[in-house]
Amino acid sequence: MERSKRIRDTLAFCLGILLVGVLIQAAGWLKNDRLVFPGVGEILRAFFRLLGTGRTWQQIGTTLLHLAEAVLSAAVIGTALGVLQGTCAFFRPLLKPLMMLLRSIPMIVMTVIIMVLFRYDRVPLVASAMMLIPLISEATCEGIRRIEPELVDVYRMNSGFTPRVLFQVYLPLTAGYLKQAYVNAVGMGIKLAVTTEYLVQARDSLGKAVYSSAYFNEYAEIYAYALIMVLLAVTVSELPALIGKTIGKHQNRSLP
Repeated sequence: MERSKRIRDTLAFCLGILLVGVLIQAAGWLKNDRLVFPGVGEILRAFFRLLGTGRTWQQIGTTLLHLAEAVLSAAVIGTALGVLQGTCAFFRPLLKPLMMLLRSIPMIVMTVIIMVLFRYDRVPLVASAMMLIPLISEATCEGIRRIEPELVDVYRMNSGFTPRVLFQVYLPLTAGYLKQAYVNAVGMGIKLAVTTEYLVQARDSLGKAVYSSAYFNEYAEIYAYALIMVLLAVTVSELPALIGKTIGKHQNRSLP
């Protein structure tokens, strides 16, 4: 059953990729503009050509560094704020306007504000982290609020709220919410990082590469970079699950 489900999901995913290619091809036919909507074959040639150059991998590394820094910063700050909101009824309405502001403010406005306050090379980190904080915070708060009251009463019988209780009780019980928030944060973080890199012209980054391709009307390269970003988002978001499965299989094999 599980194997047939995986085969079905894989087939559906491949058909989805094919559907995207058909839509791009159809847009080119309808618009009759091969410059803006190049053929799928041309996009794939640009994709493999870019992957064959060292500069592209340098740009990927820069963007992944910005993404990792932003997600880590948002995770630390967002989890702390989410714990405050989830465990203290006073902080929930107090921080709600701030979370609403960060969640709804347009990315371009946030980037312009951050550009005034920080050096340009720090904008991709700061702006992306600020936009991701509400995502982590709300997931943490919701996970804590949905913990069974009986489980909370158990630790309260022995001690108050301590860092040990936080890491051994609250966070493990909210793992499902945090995992989904992480997946969403990675997917959104890639887009945020590249957008801010594009706006501030960050050196040796995918955002700068997209800007250069657009400047020279290399639309096949733009679509190729978009494909690279999608693959990066999928790989990074699925990596923890793959590592966990690998470790679990290794531990099961080592058991007598």
